[in-house]
Amino acid sequence: MKPRKAKFGIGQIVKHRKYPFRGIIYDVDPVFANTDEWWLAIPEEVRPRKDQPFYHLYAENADTEYVAYVSEQNLLPDTSGDPVRHPQVEEMFTRADDGGYRVKTVRLN
Repeated sequence: MKPRKAKFGIGQIVKHRKYPFRGIIYDVDPVFANTDEWWLAIPEEVRPRKDQPFYHLYAENADTEYVAYVSEQNLLPDTSGDPVRHPQVEEMFTRADDGGYRVKTVRLN
């Protein structure tokens, strides 16, 4: 599989194309890097291609927060401007004035 350039970046807020959840990207795999068991658990008619970027999200829906692994073909930019409420977001990101997120910089003594 030849990796493609990722369309979305770390700190970007995205939403799922079909399902009602959104999240902030905290890692990107250039191609599928999860287990075959995970991939085969997805119904064949909606199973994504493996030769595209996959994104790790601090995700949320109306009821809960969780971690998600989503193919690029199933993501759209989230332009709502609403903050992501996932509890791990504050560990890794700071909220920018424009409403986006930036990775926290670590200062060593």
